Amino acid sequence: MVSGDFALLGHWLAQPYVARWCNHETSPEAVERDFGPTARGEGPAEDLLALLDGRPFGLAQRSRIADYPQQYDELAALVAVPDDAMTIDYLIGRPDLLGRGVGTRMVASLLDATWREHPDAGCVVVAVSAANAASRRVLEKAGLARVAEGELEPDNPVDNRWHVVYRVDRPEESSCLRCAAKCGPAAVVWASEHGPDGRVRWLCPDCARRHARDIEARLPHDWW
Repeated sequence: MVSGDFALLGHWLAQPYVARWCNHETSPEAVERDFGPTARGEGPAEDLLALLDGRPFGLAQRSRIADYPQQYDELAALVAVPDDAMTIDYLIGRPDLLGRGVGTRMVASLLDATWREHPDAGCVVVAVSAANAASRRVLEKAGLARVAEGELEPDNPVDNRWHVVYRVDRPEESSCLRCAAKCGPAAVVWASEHGPDGRVRWLCPDCARRHARDIEARLPHDWW
């Protein structure tokens, strides 16, 4: 995200469903104050513009927890926080995209990019207000597991301090079940299947398409 995106960001932050949880001031001066340093590279965090079909629709944030000692200490009181742990946050600025699975896709894409772009990151740990059920569902659908809960300072003072903490570890290198192609950290475009032994197996995009066509070819004519 660059300073030229701040007007759009201010519009997003003013959306009632965003303001409910983010509690940011939305004036140009406030947006510049809160997001300008990161856009200029003056801090360790990253503010990223999320795109769908080439159009911006949301904000994704990423940072190393240990770079913020107060946040680290508060979170470490609830759960073990490795020194290489990162955290993420996000918002969807376009109301027309709510409830369509875009948030889950954004988080999954952000995680996949984090494993590639931050090779030293061993896990991602996220604390979210217990009352924010929608955000919790997004994290769970994107593969994060609930690991703790407890009191943390809320983003919005109207909320109580109770939070739920989620974590996902860097995935091990995986390979396609059929062609053995390597996928590294499991990309969101790969297909997965859960075997009877509980293990997750992966299919690359080409093999996934061929597998789906094989299944379709076996369906009786009247199924169509």
